[in-house]
Formats: sequence, C-alpha cells, structure tokens
Amino acid sequence: MKKQLQQWLDERARSFVSEPRVQDEEIIRKKQLCDKRGAEIVRCTIRGRIVGRQAVERETTIAYMAHYQFLIKHRADLYIEEQVEERRARFLGGELVDDQQISRMGDRVEAPRVERERWTGERLFYQYDRAQAVRYAEMWWNRHNPAFPSFDVDCTNFVSQCLYAGGAPMTGYPNRARGWWCQNNSWSYSWAVAHSLRWYLSGARIGLQAVEVAEPEQLMAGDVICYDFQGDGRFDHTTIVVAKDKDGMPLVNAHTTNSRMRYWSYEDSSAYTPNIRYKFFHIIDRK
Repeated sequence: MKKQLQQWLDERARSFVSEPRVQDEEIIRKKQLCDKRGAEIVRCTIRGRIVGRQAVERETTIAYMAHYQFLIKHRADLYIEEQVEERRARFLGGELVDDQQISRMGDRVEAPRVERERWTGERLFYQYDRAQAVRYAEMWWNRHNPAFPSFDVDCTNFVSQCLYAGGAPMTGYPNRARGWWCQNNSWSYSWAVAHSLRWYLSGARIGLQAVEVAEPEQLMAGDVICYDFQGDGRFDHTTIVVAKDKDGMPLVNAHTTNSRMRYWSYEDSSAYTPNIRYKFFHIIDRK
C-alpha cells in the first residue's frame, strides 16, 4: 500500500508542472494563483507518510501526511515553498479510488473578544526583533515546540510563539480574556484563537502593539496577517510574514496546514472563498 500511495503522489506531483490528466480542483487553484502573480511551478515533489490504516474486506482507508515541496520561479527568483497536508486515501482491491485533504483550516472554535486593557501608568518597554521571530517561524513551521501547548487548529498559537520569540512582552495573566499571554499551562484567548488575536492587535495599548495597514505590500518580515475566509466578520486563520517576493508581496509561514513561504493571499486554499477579508498588522518595533 505504501508503494501504491507514493506512485499516486509522484503522478500528482507531475500534474503541478504539466497538464493534469484529471481535473483536480486543488491543482487548478494552485496553478491559477501562480499565473495570477506571474510565477511558475518549476518542480514539485510530494512525500507521503502513513499515520493510520483501516481495512474492511477489500477496502483499505489510510490517513497520511503529504509533504509538498514546490520550486517556484518568480521573476528572476527561485525559491522553495513547502506545505504539509493531512489527507485520507481509499483503496479498493489495491487500486486508489479516492484521495481527499482533511482540512481543519475553516474549523470554528470559540472566539471571544479580548477585553481592552487600561493603561495603568506602567510602561512595558520592548524591542521587537523581526529576525528572531522569522528564525523561530522557520525552525518550527512543520513541528510543535514542546515548551508550548499545541492544538488541532494551531495557527494562532504558532504565530504567538513567533511574536514572543521576537521579544513581544506578555500582559494580562491570569485573565484569559485580557491581554496576550501563555503561562503555567494556560493561555489567553488572544494567544490561541484567530479572532481573539485579531481583536487584540486592533486595540492593544500596552505590551505587544500593532498598527493596521491597508495593503499587504506595507508589511515587513515578522508582521501578521489575519484571515476571515467567509467574510462574515469572524476571523479564522493567522499567518506570519517571513519574506517578500519580487513584487514586494508577503510570503508567510503558518500552522494547521503547516506551510512555509506560502503566498499570502491563500487563494490556493480549500478554505478560500470570494468573500475573504484580510487584516494586515504591522508590529510596532519598539515601545
């Protein structure tokens, strides 16, 4: 079964750089996004790792992790984009009959707003080190740091860790509805919930602070993008900027669907809808 799976993945990888034999929506979305930004997938490799298996008579269902590596050519640049998907494949009599991504990107979790912290006269000075935040995002993009909690929907927890690695100060402990913190096996809503972090970044006046900018081009490495896939006012996803492409547009790292150097707009995501809304937050470097 492992051999059949890898043969299927090799064929799928070839479809990203040549005309696919079947109309696969995921491949089409990826190619369309590349075309839109003037980029090209030069090479693609996919490696599968089986994590679960269930067999009933002639039918076998396996859960596996698919690690994609795309060599992207954009203008004069070549760079590698990576993505790890959780997928489920079904085989009947040893032949693949179905293969689908298991997406947690749009999972809805409790998303309370965070209380606005009142300035008490205490000044929390900090200097945000963007290089350290990006270094952390590169180190941990495809794994979990055991020093922190992990979640099925882990995107905001991951971005919070990156911000903390950059020197952003925690505030509000132990009130989970206040500030931004993770201590003693507990955490604030803003640390781990996408909508709560978006709300926090829009209004924090002490500790970690940000300013909202209008366009993605205005962001720098170490800044944050929040995503409302449905356009209903509730934000579902968070990423951190790690680089800029030749057009000055952000490339991001993220968790949940673990991603590295992914184009910021997520138009290639199964969670994407035409109603998507974004919030672009520039982290204040020094306070």
